[in-house]
Amino acid sequence: MSCVQTIQDYGLRAIGIGERLLPRENFTLCEQFTLIGSGMLWNIYFGVLAMIAGFFLANAIAVCKAAQNPWVRIPAEWFILIFRGSPLFIQFFFAYFLFLSLKSSTPALGWLTSAWAGALIVLFLNTAAYAAEIFYGALRSVPKGEVEAADAYGMTGWKRFRRIIWPTSLRLAWPAYTNEAIFTFHATTLVFFSGFPAWQQRGDALYYASYFADKTFNPFIPYPIVAFYFVLLTLVVITLFGMVNTYLNRHLPQEQRPKLKLRPQIIR
Repeated sequence: MSCVQTIQDYGLRAIGIGERLLPRENFTLCEQFTLIGSGMLWNIYFGVLAMIAGFFLANAIAVCKAAQNPWVRIPAEWFILIFRGSPLFIQFFFAYFLFLSLKSSTPALGWLTSAWAGALIVLFLNTAAYAAEIFYGALRSVPKGEVEAADAYGMTGWKRFRRIIWPTSLRLAWPAYTNEAIFTFHATTLVFFSGFPAWQQRGDALYYASYFADKTFNPFIPYPIVAFYFVLLTLVVITLFGMVNTYLNRHLPQEQRPKLKLRPQIIR
């Protein structure tokens, strides 16, 4: 089988398009690159949707945590503590069995036990908690002079927040939020190892890498392929977020615009 035919058969297998059965023997390098690349579609799906939804929830939680009212502030603080204080793997595990319990009592909620929905909810809540702490710190770092200038112009309440406080805090938080985006995409590799089953062997990149490693007893080919794909994905994230960072700082002189730098992190 040629590599072109392999790509046609397995390029979209992870989402149910193409060859149904996985190769069983005589694995080629093309098959491993193609199937692992196919699994990356799930990693991108989880990462993109979790970041989009988590961005809005994180901003709301950050504002709640900065509020003076304890009925608003304390729930936000506990939300952040729970999701930042517990391992993501354990969150996947408990969420899956919670959704199973809901399915048994309410069959209409059975879709929550699927990875595309249940795991996405967990990732969304987890990244929202981390990002909320980032945005909260940015809110606290907004220069008082800008707020006082807004007051002098007669801006109060929502208008002051929308025109002055939130844009400034977003600009301050964006470099750290870029790191959170990278970590979130990396965290998607835990989905199919945490309780949510891969239906008909349709898993993510690490799922297929593990399959090849088990069949060939050689992990030194599939796992570096996964790392290669994630390095490419990380470069894409850095590029896109760098463009947003440039837009957020477009009003500053060229020499004062902060630039995103690629600094690999050892731990989260």
